[in-house]
Amino acid sequence: MDKKAMLGPKVRRLRRDHGLTQAQMAEQLGISPSYLNLIEHNQRPVTVPLLLKLGQNFGVDLQSFAEDEESRLVAGLREVFADPLFDGSDIKNQDFRELAAVAPTLGQAVVALYRAFRTSRDDLQTLSERVADREKLHLVQTSSFPQDEVRDLFQAHSNHFAELEAAAEELWQEGRLEKGDLYRGLTDYLLNNHSVRVRLLPSDIMGYAVRRFDRHGRRILLSEMLAPSGRNFQLACQIALLRHRDLLNQIVESSGLTGDEARRLARIGLANYFAAAVVMPYARFWEAANQVRYDIEILRRRFDASFEQVCQRLTTLQRPGAKGVPFFLMRVDSAGNVSKRFSGAGFHLARFGGGCARWIVYEAFRTPGKIHSQLAQMPDGTTYFSIARTVVKAGGGFRSPPQQFAIALGCDLQHAAQITYADGVDLENTEAATPIGVNCRLCPRLDCSQRAFPPLNHRLIVDENLRGLSPYLFAPPAGE
Repeated sequence: MDKKAMLGPKVRRLRRDHGLTQAQMAEQLGISPSYLNLIEHNQRPVTVPLLLKLGQNFGVDLQSFAEDEESRLVAGLREVFADPLFDGSDIKNQDFRELAAVAPTLGQAVVALYRAFRTSRDDLQTLSERVADREKLHLVQTSSFPQDEVRDLFQAHSNHFAELEAAAEELWQEGRLEKGDLYRGLTDYLLNNHSVRVRLLPSDIMGYAVRRFDRHGRRILLSEMLAPSGRNFQLACQIALLRHRDLLNQIVESSGLTGDEARRLARIGLANYFAAAVVMPYARFWEAANQVRYDIEILRRRFDASFEQVCQRLTTLQRPGAKGVPFFLMRVDSAGNVSKRFSGAGFHLARFGGGCARWIVYEAFRTPGKIHSQLAQMPDGTTYFSIARTVVKAGGGFRSPPQQFAIALGCDLQHAAQITYADGVDLENTEAATPIGVNCRLCPRLDCSQRAFPPLNHRLIVDENLRGLSPYLFAPPAGE
């Protein structure tokens, strides 16, 4: 933890959340109101002793409070203004930093406004394409992307919900669950506590569904296409919706989500979180992960979980006093569409548009089932270690083939030695790291042979007599 941290906006929000004046908060912290005023305006740092007082008096998690949310907001603003819409704007990195430091709420509003703009633009493009094909012309309902809101909710909580972890541990005790026979334990719990029976049905009856809850018949219907790990997960998910709906609603209602779709998606996401905490109980999973040095294959066998379930569970190990390696995670399909994203460990994943073609997650599709590893370095010199592997989601037979995704899991270089997949990799030789970026518009690397778009604030040079590694040549920004 840095001994001097500029956390003014966070302190101001904390004070306002508790309904305190500057004088009242200053009295609790043992400082003068004028000094607190300087702190809130980032004219004085929050020292470690003062940070400890904040933790003692206001019950904040010191590590999460001291995390650099400002840099994450700066990265989001930089991505927004990388849009060609702002090509003529003379916006500097210092402008992003000043906005994030002085008015973080305004900066977040800018990102949200841009997200709404992108949604409207995509809807307009869809409408234009359908107008061009008059046979398919029909009204297109403009809608926002509730998935992004839900991702922001999980990001804001660092993908860790202590109350759901506690509820999962309570289920193990209340249901007298046993290792090695989790399926029987969950089915018995459902029958004894909720009068709900579990039935496994053929795929031709279940259709596209892998789980369906029959309220009137008090039955949970599971598809035969589910693997045993999937059956346990789905039963635990349904238990969350039956036993802990009030808790799920409490978290959702306090999140500030705007639409009903976003709230429903959040409730499902939280139920899935609970299910993972049941299948992989925190203390036991955390201890095992450290013991086997995050060997995913061993963990999935030990906890009867899938590769993807283990990877996602690893990103949730943020319990104070028992934290795991801070991982980031992304799941993409073969077309590059991102369906899961968690930007842990300071790694910035693109919120709008595609990612970097040099990153190993896209290479995983070349050799399905094989775990790839990579040292990758961002333009600012920060180096990360990541692994990637394809996973397959069960289909519904020949006419409904399985889905294939690639999962990337990574961490900052300083944590790589704790991971078994880094054995044999020269972690000191950062010069051998693959140079990557967030995406083409945000990456300043002009020598990239995989570049698809010009970088921000660089002018395209068209010269039919000159060809480089990339089909594009760019001039540096004016003044450089």
